[in-house]
Amino acid sequence: MKIGFIGLGNVGAKLAGSLLRNGMDLSVHDLDPAAVAGFVEKGARDGGSPVDMMRDCDVVITCLPSPAACAAVVESMLPAVGPGKIWIEMSTTDAEEVKRLAGEVTTRGGQAAEAPVSGGCHRAATGNISIFMGGDRETFDAVLPLLTVLGRRVLHTGPVGSASILKVMTNYLATANLLTVCEAMVTMKAAGLDLATTYEAIKISSGTSFVHETESQMILNGCRDINFTMDLVKKDIGLFQSIAEAADVPLEISPLMVSIFEDGIRRYGPRAQSDRIIERLEEATGLSILAPGFPSEMVDDEPEEPGYEVVPAR
Repeated sequence: MKIGFIGLGNVGAKLAGSLLRNGMDLSVHDLDPAAVAGFVEKGARDGGSPVDMMRDCDVVITCLPSPAACAAVVESMLPAVGPGKIWIEMSTTDAEEVKRLAGEVTTRGGQAAEAPVSGGCHRAATGNISIFMGGDRETFDAVLPLLTVLGRRVLHTGPVGSASILKVMTNYLATANLLTVCEAMVTMKAAGLDLATTYEAIKISSGTSFVHETESQMILNGCRDINFTMDLVKKDIGLFQSIAEAADVPLEISPLMVSIFEDGIRRYGPRAQSDRIIERLEEATGLSILAPGFPSEMVDDEPEEPGYEVVPAR
C-alpha cells in the first residue's frame, strides 16, 4: 500500500513518523520544504503536489490546521480521485465540512474517512495515540491495518462526521480540565500549599485527569509548551459551542471558556501555547506557579504496541 501524508506540523509529523518508522511506503507533502526534506532524508519520498500524491498513492492522509486548509488541499486532489483511492482526514475539523468533502470523494468513486486523534503529541510520536474513525465499515476494515500503525486504540464511531463531533467534544473536556487545573493550582499556591505536593495530591485523587498528568507538568516547569496553541483551542471549543447551539443545548460553561481563551489570545497572541492561559491568573494574583523537578517536554514512556480496535459495549 502506497501512502501519502499531507501536513507535517506538530501532530502530522509525528503521525507520519510512525508510518516511516514501521516501514510503510510513504510520500509526504507540506508547505514547508524543510519539513519535507527532513522526511526524505529518513527514507520517505517527496510527494510533489497534493494531486500528484492522490494520483500516485492508494491512501492519502491529510492533517491540517483548519477546515479551510483541508478544503483547499482536498479540492486540489479531486481530479485524481477514483475507484481504489482512499482519503483520510486526521485533523480536528468541522463535521459538516468533512462530510461535504467526503461526498466529493465518494461521488468520484473513491472512499473517504475521518480519523482525528487524541492523547497528545508525545503519544502521536510513539504510535500510542487514540484514533476515532468515522466512515462506512468497508472503509474502516480497509484502513484498520494502517490505523493500528498510527495509533494504539482505534474506535469506529459511525458515519463520516461522527468522529469529528466526538473529537471536538474531547477537546472541549480537555480545555475544561486545563482551566480548572489552573484555578486549583493558583488557589493552592495562594493558600500556602507546596505546588509539587499539590501536583501529587491531584494525581492520586479523584480529581486527576490526563490533562493534569501532562499539562500541569509543563505549567510547573515553566516551559508551558504542550505543542498546542491558543488559536487551535479556540477553534475546537468554538466548534463544540456551535454543535450545542445547533442542537439547542443551553450550555453555561462553554461560552465562558470561549471568552477566557479569547482574552488569552488578546494578551499573548493566537500562537501562544495553550498552557499559558494560567498566566492570566498569575498576573491577577502576583503568584508564580512554578516548581522544581518537572520536565520541559512530555515524553511517552510506554513502549510502542500494536494497535487494536476498541469495540463499544452493546
